[in-house]
Amino acid sequence: MAIITGLLYAAGLYLLMQRSFIKLVIGIVLFGHASNFFLFAAGGITRAMPAFVHDGNPMVNELADPLPQALVLTAIVIGLGIQAFAIVLLKRVYHVTGTSDMDKLRTTDRKGADV
Repeated sequence: MAIITGLLYAAGLYLLMQRSFIKLVIGIVLFGHASNFFLFAAGGITRAMPAFVHDGNPMVNELADPLPQALVLTAIVIGLGIQAFAIVLLKRVYHVTGTSDMDKLRTTDRKGADV
């Protein structure tokens, strides 16, 4: 689990450093998945121990912790919102500037002419 989380963070960081808009969005998605894996690993995943099923005895304390599960659900919703905002923002930037290259954005004005 730790290796998968580390690989997802590394791949996300690598893609965030690229010049393309598509790679930037994919990097944001990978960072979101890595954060979800991290929250699951930090919560201590227990096999065959659901969060709210008590097997008839409400006093059993050996259940899985529901907090990491709630945090991951919240992170999924926030991640989808960030991804949608990034896609719309980058699409608008592409329509205004006419380029999807991050380095060219610094050297072009709003109409796409070189400065």
